[in-house]
This record gives sequence, C-alpha cells and structure tokens, in this order.
Amino acid sequence: MRAEPPPLAADPTPLSRLLGTTLDALRDGARIRGGPLPAGGPEAVARRVLEALGDPLPETGQDPHEALRTLVRVLAEGAADPAHPLCAAHLHTPPLALAAAADLAASALNPSMDSWDQAPAASAIEDLVTAALAAEVFPDATHPDALVTTGGTESNQLALLLARERQGPAVRTVVGANAHHSFQRAAWLLGLPEPVVVPTPRGTLDPAAVHEALTTLTGPTLVAATAGTTDEGLIDPLPALADLCDARHTDLHIDAAYGGPVLFSRTHRSLLDGLARARTVTVDLHKLGWQPAAAGLLAVRDAADLAVLGHTAAYLNADDDTEAGLPDLLGRSLRTTRRPDILKTAVTLRALGRTGLGELVDACMDRAQELADLVEKAPGLDLRARPTLTTVLFRPNANGNGNGPAGTDETGTDETVTDETVAAIRRTLLTEGRAVLGRAEADGRLWLKATLLNPHATPGDLAQLITLVEGSAHR
Repeated sequence: MRAEPPPLAADPTPLSRLLGTTLDALRDGARIRGGPLPAGGPEAVARRVLEALGDPLPETGQDPHEALRTLVRVLAEGAADPAHPLCAAHLHTPPLALAAAADLAASALNPSMDSWDQAPAASAIEDLVTAALAAEVFPDATHPDALVTTGGTESNQLALLLARERQGPAVRTVVGANAHHSFQRAAWLLGLPEPVVVPTPRGTLDPAAVHEALTTLTGPTLVAATAGTTDEGLIDPLPALADLCDARHTDLHIDAAYGGPVLFSRTHRSLLDGLARARTVTVDLHKLGWQPAAAGLLAVRDAADLAVLGHTAAYLNADDDTEAGLPDLLGRSLRTTRRPDILKTAVTLRALGRTGLGELVDACMDRAQELADLVEKAPGLDLRARPTLTTVLFRPNANGNGNGPAGTDETGTDETVTDETVAAIRRTLLTEGRAVLGRAEADGRLWLKATLLNPHATPGDLAQLITLVEGSAHR
C-alpha cells in the first residue's frame, strides 16, 4: 500500500507547522554559531555538515520535521550571516523580513513567469512594478521599461546582447579597469570582441582616457560606466561620460548594480546625476534594496530595444493566443522558467515607499562615514579615502606596532605592513568566526574592505570591528 503523498506548499496548515520548525532551527543554528561566521574554517564547517547530513540520498526517508530541523540548523550554524553587523565583506545584504515573507509566498504558489496561464497575477504585478522602476531610472523617457534578472551579471550580459543586436557582432565595449568582471564574461559568451579596458588609476573612468580609446577604435562601440564599483564603491563621472558619448554618437550603459538604489535617497541621489542619459542601466535590489537574492533589473530608455528578445514557442505564446490578448512573457527574459522575483520588491515598495527605502540607504551611508571617522582616529590604521557609498577601505600601518610615523621605525628606516600581513588578518578573523571583511587592491596595495549594508549596525558595532582588526594586527 502506497504512503499518502506529502502535503503541498499551497496548503497553509502543514506549511505553517513546517515554518515553525524552520524558524526554531534558524534560531538554534544562529545561537550555536554565536557570531557572523562559523569558527574553524572550511574543514570544520564541512565536517559538521557531513555529520548532520549523513547519507544525502537514503533508501528510506526521515520525519519531515526532523529533516527540516537538522539541515536548516546546520545551514544556519554554518552561515555567513549578513544580518550580523560584523559581517561586512561583500555586497551581500541582510534581507528585510517582509521581503523574505513575500518570497515564501512566491515559493508556495510557484508561478512560472514564462506564460500568462502559469502566472496571471504575478505577470501583472511584474508589468506594473518594472514600469515604475524604469520610470525612476529614466524619468524623462517616453517609453522606458525594465526586465527582471538574477542580478548584475545577467543585466550586464543583457545590455551587451542588446548592443550587439543594435550594432552588430563587431561592437566593442569600452570599460574601465574598475568595471565588474561580468563584462569580460558577457563578451566571451556572446562572441563579441574582448572589451577595451581603460586604466583607472584614481579608481574611476577618466573621460579624456575614454575619448582617447574611442579615437583608436573603428566600428561600433559601447561605453560601459559604473555607478558603485565593487572594490571601492566609487561612481564614474557620469555627466561627462554622457556628454562624450553624445558627442561621438556612442551608446552608454551604466552598471549601477550597487549604486542604483541611491535614487531613492533625497540626500544622496545627486550622486547619480547623468544616470538617466544612458541607454541601458543595471540595478540590483539585492544590494542596497535589502531583497533576498535574486532581485536584479535591466532598465532600458526605450522599450523598443527589447523587441529583439521576442521568441515564439507554440505551447507558451502561440500567435493566436497573443492576438486574442494573452500577454506574451517569453521575451521578458533569456530564461524560460523563472520565479516571480518581483513580488518581494513590490511588497517592499508598498510597505516602505521611496522615502522608507531612501532612509535605509542614508543609514548605511552614514555608517560608512562613521567607520571612516573611527579609522582616521586610530593611529594604527590607514584609511584609503572617504567613502562615496557604503564601502570603506583601510589597513593597518606600522604605528600599530608602537613605532613612529606610519611607514618608519624609530630610526627612520622604512617598515611597512605587508600585503601578506593584511591578508593574514582577514583570514584570521574569518577562521575564528569573529568578523567577515573583504579585500581589495588599490594603489598597488592590499586593503581590508568593509561594505556596510546593515542599517541596524551601531557605532558600537563599528568600534568593535576596529578593535578586532587592531587586535589581530598586534598578534
């Protein structure tokens, strides 16, 4: 006799019981972990996972609550927790509780965004919300639009694909050395010439250097600027680059995966002046939007540019269905099956509004300035530069060893902190599970990187981070 099939997610009664088990396991795992990262390094984490998981494919199953409790707990115990204020290495945001709750609803209902008959309401929500976000990026455009993507990498790839379809397979992309690695990968995947990389010795694109690069190129080109670099959170001079592209009749793409949500801030949105002059813009709301991944967007100034993505599959968007009024979703993505990732964003926008999101952006930018203040006051630390967004680069100096002016010992002999020492400090904090900091190269040196995306972080948390780095530097 066959066993009764397990309950489906759409049944709220068993789902609510399983959710209770999940939340308990999340709390237990976080308590066991006790910090931003599990202690012991990769081998210790893998050992604990192996002990909990056992046989990944057993002949007979376990109690569903036991399976859920065991694996969610070991996942939480071994997590890098972006909600912990000392977890500040990457553009890895702590998601809002309401966004995570909305994501649960999306998972339970499981709409598939490749045809209207699989996602009637979800497709309507996506249509309205992407239109509103596109208008936020391009307020003066007549027919802007935006596609939902998995993040900055897919958005940048789509931008290059659209450029290829407009200008042909010989189009050259001009990027800065500060640009995201996805441009090289996208050119490779799309069969385009390798991007022309312009040096960025000060961390941002120099319009004069871009102009020089363009004068040496023949054929179609696309300039890709950045609003929020991965390593330093810097913003290229967008108005000057837009002027240059206008003068040379060259398309401009702006990767604002990191910096794009600054548009919601009344205080800081002027940092993005010139953004609306691009032809395409990448925005990623699982960074300064506090959404569970994935929550990327590619905004386009003219929706007509998206027509090249149109594709027909009779079982998804037959011509007669489209002519009869059923929306055609297949040209809204390079993917076929995809989740309704826009739902969590729609819930967040409704609950917080532009003002609420802007206040979160402002809070994180304030924390970055406060951390920079602490670094400047610490004699044993050097600050790379005042932060533009929420990224702070710093590193220990020789003063931390009780010497005279940074970079010299008591006799005036050069004594600098090596890059190997900086890397070791970071790895020590990771292995001990005490803090999660990133790394970045600038000025030919290695820096510790704090990317502050937690609006709940306090000045005390920032001071603790400084104390941990200084303590590790003195070992």
